Amino acid sequence: MNENPMYLLPNVILEPLFDRWYAWSHLISPATAAMNITGRHLKIMNSYIQAPQIHAAAVKNPKMRGGPFMDLGGGRVDEVKALRDRTLTEHKELVELSDALKELDQLLITKAKGFTLQPLYREIPEILKGYVELVYDLNNQPAYRIFESLLYKSKYYKPSAQSIAISITNNDERPFVLSTPRLNEPGVIHLDIPFKDSAIDKLSRMKREAGSVSEIAKLLGVKEEDMPLFSTFFTDTPPQPYKPYTGNKVRMRYFGHACILVETKDVSILIDPVVSYYGYPQEVDRFSDMDLPEHIDYVLITHNHQDHILFETLLPLRHKIGNIVVPRTSSGSLQDPNLRYMFNSIGFNNVIEIEDMQTIRFHDCSITGLPFIGEHGDLNIQTKICHHVKLGAFTMLFMADSCNVSSELYKHIHDAVGDVDVIFLGMECEGAPLTWLYGPLMTKELNRDMDQTRRFAGSDFEQGRALVEIFHPSEMYVYAMGQEPWLEFISSIKYTPESHPIVQSNKLVEYCAGVGVIAERLFGEKEILYSKVKENATAL
Repeated sequence: MNENPMYLLPNVILEPLFDRWYAWSHLISPATAAMNITGRHLKIMNSYIQAPQIHAAAVKNPKMRGGPFMDLGGGRVDEVKALRDRTLTEHKELVELSDALKELDQLLITKAKGFTLQPLYREIPEILKGYVELVYDLNNQPAYRIFESLLYKSKYYKPSAQSIAISITNNDERPFVLSTPRLNEPGVIHLDIPFKDSAIDKLSRMKREAGSVSEIAKLLGVKEEDMPLFSTFFTDTPPQPYKPYTGNKVRMRYFGHACILVETKDVSILIDPVVSYYGYPQEVDRFSDMDLPEHIDYVLITHNHQDHILFETLLPLRHKIGNIVVPRTSSGSLQDPNLRYMFNSIGFNNVIEIEDMQTIRFHDCSITGLPFIGEHGDLNIQTKICHHVKLGAFTMLFMADSCNVSSELYKHIHDAVGDVDVIFLGMECEGAPLTWLYGPLMTKELNRDMDQTRRFAGSDFEQGRALVEIFHPSEMYVYAMGQEPWLEFISSIKYTPESHPIVQSNKLVEYCAGVGVIAERLFGEKEILYSKVKENATAL
C-alpha cells in the first residue's frame, strides 16, 4: 500500500525522560544519576505519597515555584507508588551505588586524617572498588576521584531507563519538570528507546523532509494501538523553507534566554541551545527551531545546567550539528561530570573539548574559551567556559551567568583578547540556592543560612559596569535571565519589576546609555546585522 509522504508537525515535542522523570545531564552520568534517584526522585515520591494535598497546595503558591512538589493535583497516588516501587526494583544497582558513595564520603570524613590513604582502599565499599581514587588536597582535606569513563562501561549506566514522550504542544504552559514525573496522559505516546537511537534523528528530519509515517513508526517501536494518535503528529503541508543568510555581514539572532545564533554566509554558530516551538498561538514573539539552519557548524555550551544543555532541543538537532563544543574537565568529582562522556553516550560523536584560552579556528572565524566564575555556589566545578567569538574583525563575548566577583580576572583576559564589539552578559544575580540543583549530591545537609548565601548568580550592576569599563564594547546586551514563558518549565522564574535581577539590569542598561554604549535586556526575539569590518549595526 502506497502512502503519501508526511511532515512532522512543528509543535511536536520529543520530551526526553529517565525513568519517567525529565532527563537532564545529571541523570545521564551514572554517579549523579544514582544520587538524584535517591536524593530527589525517591524523596519527592515518598513525600507525595504521604501528603499529596500539601504538594497540591504548594504548587499553587508562587513562593513555592520550583520547589520539590509534584504537580499532580493531589491525585494519582497509586501511580506514584507504582513508579516508586518500580524504581526501587529496576534501579536497585543505582540505589546501591548512591549508598556506597555516601558510605565512602563518611569513611573519608572519619578516617582520612592526613596520613597515607593506601590502607583505606581495603575499606572502600565493594561496588566502588576500582571506580575511585582516594586523594588529599594540599591542605590534607580528603576527597575521591571517580573514574567516570569506567562507570559508563558498567551496569550503572542505564540507557534502558531512557525514553521519549512524544506529544503536541499548544501553549507554553508546562509543570516544573524537575519535581513532577511524566505519568501516562491522553495525547502522549511513550517510546522506550535510548537517546542514542538513530530513529530520533530520522523522526526529527521529518520536520523538513517528508517521509513514511508507517516506516518511522516501525523504527520507533510505536505500538499498533498508538498508531491513530501517532498519525496525528504529522501533516502533508510542507513547512516554509529556511532562508540561509547570504549577505556579507554577521547576523545575530536571539532565540531566548542564553540561546543565540550567529551566522555569516560561510558559517553558523549556535550558543546554549534552548529553543521554542512553532505552530501554536503565542503571546511573545520568538524564533523557533524552524528558524535554525539545515546545518549548524558549531554548537557552543557554556556550562552544565539544564537551561543551557536541554536534551529536548539538542536531540532533535543532533542530525544538523557539525561539532558540539563543551568545556573540558577531568576532575572526576561527583558534582562535575564530564560532558564529552555524557554527549558521546547519547549519540553525539562530534564533541570537541575546549580549555581556558584555547582557540578553535575555521574560515575567517575563531572561538576562544575564556575562564568563567560564578553560577555554581562556590563548588569546585571546572566544566564552565565563556566564549569569545571573532568573525573577521568583529568580536563578540558570551558571558552567560558569569559573575564578575574578580575584575582582575577580566583585566587579564582583556590583556589577551583586547576590546570587544558586543558583550552578552547574564544578570540573573539572585538565583536559586545551591541545594536546589546540587542538594541530592551532598551527603551532609547544608545549613539553611549558608545555602541562602551560596546562590546561582550572574553579575549585578556594579559587576556589569566593570566589564563595560574593561572591554569597552559598542553594545551590551543582558540575556540568560530565564524570563521567556517557554523557559518556565525548567527555570520556574517569574520576575516582577521589583525583582533584584530586573532592577540591577535596568541600572546597567541606563548606565550604558549614559556612556554611549547601545544596551538592552533581551526578551523574546531579536535580530541584528553587524559588519565584519566594524561598521554600524542594523537592528531588525
